[in-house]
Amino acid sequence: MAFTGSDPVFPTPYQVGTAGAAVLGAVGLAAANLWRLKTHRQQKVAVEVRQAAAAMRSARYLRIDGKPPKEAWDPLSGYYPVKDGRWVSIHCNFSNHREAAMKVLGNPADRAAAEAASRNWDGLALEDAIHAAKGCAGLARHATEWAQHPHSMAVAAQPLLEITKIGESKPEPLPNGSRPLSGVRVLDLTRVLAGPTCARTLAEHGADVLKIAGPHLPDSGSSEFDTGIGKLQAFLDLRTPAGIDALRGLLKDGDVFSQSFRPGTLAARGFSPEQAAALRPGIVYVTLSAWGTEGPWRDRRGFDSIVQTVSGMAYAQGSEKPKLMPVSVIDYVSGYLMAFGAMVALARRETEGGSWRVRVSLARTGKWIVDRGFFEGFASVPPELLPEELKKIIIQTGKYTHLKPVLGLSETPPFWERPPAPLGTHKPEWPERRD
Repeated sequence: MAFTGSDPVFPTPYQVGTAGAAVLGAVGLAAANLWRLKTHRQQKVAVEVRQAAAAMRSARYLRIDGKPPKEAWDPLSGYYPVKDGRWVSIHCNFSNHREAAMKVLGNPADRAAAEAASRNWDGLALEDAIHAAKGCAGLARHATEWAQHPHSMAVAAQPLLEITKIGESKPEPLPNGSRPLSGVRVLDLTRVLAGPTCARTLAEHGADVLKIAGPHLPDSGSSEFDTGIGKLQAFLDLRTPAGIDALRGLLKDGDVFSQSFRPGTLAARGFSPEQAAALRPGIVYVTLSAWGTEGPWRDRRGFDSIVQTVSGMAYAQGSEKPKLMPVSVIDYVSGYLMAFGAMVALARRETEGGSWRVRVSLARTGKWIVDRGFFEGFASVPPELLPEELKKIIIQTGKYTHLKPVLGLSETPPFWERPPAPLGTHKPEWPERRD
C-alpha cells in the first residue's frame, strides 16, 4: 500500500485528503483481495492524498457540454438566524423537506421573509419543529456542546463500520471475469452523495450496478450524472404491488442491495436486511443512515451538511458564523466505507458463506474525521488543485467531463464501463453476465 502527498489540500481545518486516502486505500485493498481470491495473484495499491481530496468533492468537477450543471443547492437551504445570536441550518434541496420547513416558518414569500420568521424562534425549538413536520434541520453547535448531547454519546459508542452475518447460506465463488467485481450485481436504492458513491465505486471495479429510483421522488438534479457514472438507471414505484414484485425479482438474482432510506422505511415493503436475506440467501445488504442505530436521533433525517452543523465542524470551519467545508467529506468517506464493507462481505461470502449486513452512518463518519485532528491557519491554503494536477484526473466521457477514479491498482485499474445516463433511462432488469 503506497500513499504519497499530504494535507492540507483545501482551506479546511480537517484532514480531508488523509481521510479520503485512507478509505480509498481500504477500498483498493479489498478489491485486491477479491482479485487474489479469483486469480491467486497479488497487486499493488496506491493513493495520492491530493487526488483523494479532490475525490471528496467529485461533483464539483462535473461539466456537461463544457458547462457546469445547475446549482443543486436550493436558494432556501442554508443557515438561518434564530434567537440568542445562534443559527439553524435548514435543508431544502428536496421539495418535500423545503415545504415542511417553510410551513413551520409560516410559508414565507422568499428567503428574506423566511429569515425574518426564523429570528423569532429559539434554535432548539425550531430544530425540533422542522423535524416533527418531516423536514430536516440542525442547530449549529460548538464541539463542546455537541460532546454533551445524548446523541453524540450514542454515536461515539458505535463502530465506524459494522459488518454482521445475518443469515446462513453456502459459500459462493465470485463470478468469472477480468475484474475484481465482474459479474457481481448491485441494486442501488440510494440518494444524494454517500450511498450513490458506494455503488459508483463498485461499478469502478466491474460490478453491474442497477440504480433504482422512483419517478415520483425528488432527486439531486444534474449531480446525478456524476454519482451515476457506470450505472444502469431504472424506475420502480415501490408504492405499488407491481413495483415491489419487480424489485423482489431483481433482488433474487442480485448480490448486493444498497439502500439509504431512513431506518424501517423499506421493512414496511418487505426489504429489511432479514427479509432480503430470506428472499436471497447470500445477499450483502449495505445500509446507510444519518445518525446510526442507537440514540434519540436514530430515526431523524440528516445530511452531510446537517452533521457538520450540529457536531461543531461548521463552527471550526467558519468561527463566528458556521460555515460548511469546501468538500462533502462526510458523504464521500461514508460512500467509500460502504463500498469497502460490501467487498469485505463478498469475500466472506466466498470463503464461509452467509448473508451479510454492512452498516455506516454519516454521524459516526463525521466523528472519525474530527478525530483525525485539524490544522490551524487553514484559510491561507489555496482553494483548488493546480491546473496541472487537475489535468491528470479529469476525463471526458461523451458530453460529460468528470473526475476519473483516483485509486491506483497495478493489475485491475478502476474504470467505468457505462457512461452517465438520466434516471429511468433503462429497463429494471439485469444485463447478461459476462465471462
